[in-house]
Amino acid sequence: MSATLPDYEQAGELKIGQVGIANLRIRHLDVAKLSAEMSERVRSAPKLFDRAAVILDFGGLSETPSATTVNALVAGLKSAGVLPVAIAYGTPEIEALSRDVGLPLLAKFRASYERVEAGEPAPAPPPSKKQAAAEAAPPAKPAAAAAKSEPGLVHTMPVRSGQQVYAQGRDLTVCATVGAGAEVISDGSIHIYGALRGRALAGAGGVATARIFCREFHAELVAVAGVYKVLDEIPKNLHGKPVQIWLENEQLRIEELA
Repeated sequence: MSATLPDYEQAGELKIGQVGIANLRIRHLDVAKLSAEMSERVRSAPKLFDRAAVILDFGGLSETPSATTVNALVAGLKSAGVLPVAIAYGTPEIEALSRDVGLPLLAKFRASYERVEAGEPAPAPPPSKKQAAAEAAPPAKPAAAAAKSEPGLVHTMPVRSGQQVYAQGRDLTVCATVGAGAEVISDGSIHIYGALRGRALAGAGGVATARIFCREFHAELVAVAGVYKVLDEIPKNLHGKPVQIWLENEQLRIEELA
């Protein structure tokens, strides 16, 4: 299943999740190239990736790899400096593979996968009497918008090294500095009215329209919907500047705020 790739094309796409675990989606199963790519990531950002937990995702391959190949990949990634800890669920064959190689299976979306594999949507349950009565009744007046919407999370204290602030299902506003080694995460956008020296992950639930804004940019890592950049990949003329960060055509864009 190994294939020769151009030097410029990545064999694996690495995305960062909201709990700091990276998902390595295998696009081309070339053990040597994948190991080399990961070794380079660790070398360029050791504080972020050295001995980092990684989930292996084989959903992008046309065939399920053999246990022998996956064991070789696990060994290669460990030698590169990261720790494969699980396999992402995809098919019954992937489930069997996880048992063969002794890695746990992450099955968060297992029910959805099983419906797709069956070739038909899951049947809807018949409506209850209460549901039928509600459908027959005239529509109720909409509730006030303020009652429905959940306000963003406002964090007024500095976020210090080792701390994590997570705004689930809403935006996050930090009215102070995010220190080196700290992490701020939001399912929506992130606004930082101070220096960003740690990590900021917006759109953690997959919202590609989320943005990051900060007044002073020194971030170790920034990500929107899992697409990330580390400080070494960002032009030096943006360091220390007020910036905004967003996704455009699946590429992370960073520009100075006027």
